[in-house]
Amino acid sequence: MAFCSWKWLLLLGRQNTFAKAWRSRRGGPALRWKRCCHWGTGKSLDPEVRAFLEENTEVTSSGHLTPEIRLRLLTPRCRFWREKPDLWPYGDPFWAIYWPGGQALSRYILDNPHVVKGRSVLDLGSGCGATAIAAVMSGASQVLANDIDPIAGMAMILNCELNHLTPFPITIKNIINSEAGKWDLIVLGDMFYDEQLADGLHHWLRKSIRIQQTEVLIGDPGRHQFLNHSIRSQLHKVIEYSLPEYTRQENNGLTSSVVWSYQPSESC
Repeated sequence: MAFCSWKWLLLLGRQNTFAKAWRSRRGGPALRWKRCCHWGTGKSLDPEVRAFLEENTEVTSSGHLTPEIRLRLLTPRCRFWREKPDLWPYGDPFWAIYWPGGQALSRYILDNPHVVKGRSVLDLGSGCGATAIAAVMSGASQVLANDIDPIAGMAMILNCELNHLTPFPITIKNIINSEAGKWDLIVLGDMFYDEQLADGLHHWLRKSIRIQQTEVLIGDPGRHQFLNHSIRSQLHKVIEYSLPEYTRQENNGLTSSVVWSYQPSESC
């Protein structure tokens, strides 16, 4: 089974497992690399996992909305684009795909650095870390990346190295339904792929805005679960980007991706 088919299993078929992990208090399944609640910049990478990721991903900056950012991703030239999914030893690699919502958020931040300059930013469901990287490049005073997959955390550090950045702190746990802390801005892309997860996000983000006056930006290419969720009525379109041809092909013909500002009313 080619990875291009595998990728759609990740998005459409195998996403339920990942969504359950986000919905749970404990986060995703434990892998061979020990999870930590807060991974600082001094944390060393497992040499074996680093070598595996470097061997089985490709460094690329083309075919996406942010050619300024170099990332390690799975591409057609990688072995696991063709191998059976079960041969990948570290769980479903959602982080190895630069999803359209994250691309839109990253492009918007790079083009509008005032959105993050001098501000604290939480990148929720960070994946490959591109949006967190864009925030650092644009002058954010503090950036925390969050993902429940420890391997995503390792990939983010590799991607920081590629872009000549000091790795930002990374938290590897499910923080939804916990206290988010006082952040000036929360960004999240491509997270609304499951109704229950979307419900949890809606409640958690609304609480963060009400208590901390946090600003929230959401990136999504218009997936059914997003457009048909009740959160949609509380969103204001900020900007829409036409996706590059490569990204369109990767995402079953999706042609654009949108950045939304989440502004719930007092009655919601």
